[in-house]
Amino acid sequence: MTTTLTKPEQGSLLTIAIMGAFADGAKSDLERTEIKRISESLREADLNLSALYQQVLLRQVRLADAAAALASPEARQLAYEMAVCVCEADDTLNDAEKAFLADLRRELGLDEAAAAKFEQEAEALAQPPVIASASAVPPAVNPPGRADQNEVDRLILNYSILNGGLELLPDSLATMAIIPLQMKMVFRIGKHYGYDLDRGHIVELLGAAGVGMTSQVVEGFARKLLGGLLGKVGGGLGRRVGDQVASSAMSFASTYALGQMAQRYYAGGRQLSAVQMRQLFSSFTQQAQSLHSRYAGEIQNRASTLNPAKLLDIVHG
Repeated sequence: MTTTLTKPEQGSLLTIAIMGAFADGAKSDLERTEIKRISESLREADLNLSALYQQVLLRQVRLADAAAALASPEARQLAYEMAVCVCEADDTLNDAEKAFLADLRRELGLDEAAAAKFEQEAEALAQPPVIASASAVPPAVNPPGRADQNEVDRLILNYSILNGGLELLPDSLATMAIIPLQMKMVFRIGKHYGYDLDRGHIVELLGAAGVGMTSQVVEGFARKLLGGLLGKVGGGLGRRVGDQVASSAMSFASTYALGQMAQRYYAGGRQLSAVQMRQLFSSFTQQAQSLHSRYAGEIQNRASTLNPAKLLDIVHG
């Protein structure tokens, strides 16, 4: 996208993203609480996300009206991409989400073939083989609870920098890649400590820590959109390091905090309670926020090396 989005168009894009978050009709209390928190945290922005959240929740806005406010083909395509990514964030599409996306395609007047192609790419990205082959991830050789902490710390930092860099890219799928990479990081941390994990366990771990999968994607889109990165609005990656949007810092911090919390959890033999995990995640999030400025240059450099066309390789590799 090469044209600047108007405030009404930004509002419509975020309205559609929030609609997508609630399309399945079965969002957990965690996700609802997190999306509300996000909307309130951006209350002071030029665009009142809190008001948009309330309108969607109270069914005061129609999908047709939100779609009609998007004038350019680029904005309409971006709206659909955001909705697909939000719907795909926590699992494969259910019937309600498929129906929502079908309605959205119709209202936006999108080409069915192009839309289907993007859905396939998003599906492949959202559902990586968490239990990797032996050739991709070394077998667990450490007894449960024992590993090289320095090596795990490096792994966590590398994933944090990578996810911070992905959030600087103007592509919608780059934001979606954050969640599967966080899951892959947790899988590898568990492997270091002698545990074989599956997707279900990792999803439960994220939920116990208070990490919402759908809400993370919604927040990433909201901050990138308001910061002028999403859809190549406002100059894209050419900005100075000091102008990095808040979404990059957010993804760096959440990935770092999740990794450090997971390390404590598996190093301690998986004995932490949900309350303890949430406390650790909050504490490490604050620590990561203070670390972000130290690694801002590395995040920018990492972003400059990332090829959006290779996201599937990055997640699956």
